Amino acid sequence: MHDIKGLEELGVPAVGVATTEFVDAARVQNAYLGYDPAVVFVAHPIQDRTRDEIRALADCALEEIVAALSGG
Repeated sequence: MHDIKGLEELGVPAVGVATTEFVDAARVQNAYLGYDPAVVFVAHPIQDRTRDEIRALADCALEEIVAALSGG
């Protein structure tokens, strides 16, 4: 969240991508920072997935990421 905030303060559009395991942690950290960044959550876990599975997760999240970056 700090990185997203820092990028946006520099005028760089940013979207966080995290797994669903971190929904609550993101909410708490955002409240602490007083900041509400765009975050897209993908299925958890990711560490044991194959490249094809990771690519499929990214493909599924791409439209939401692009929409968040474009303000839509």
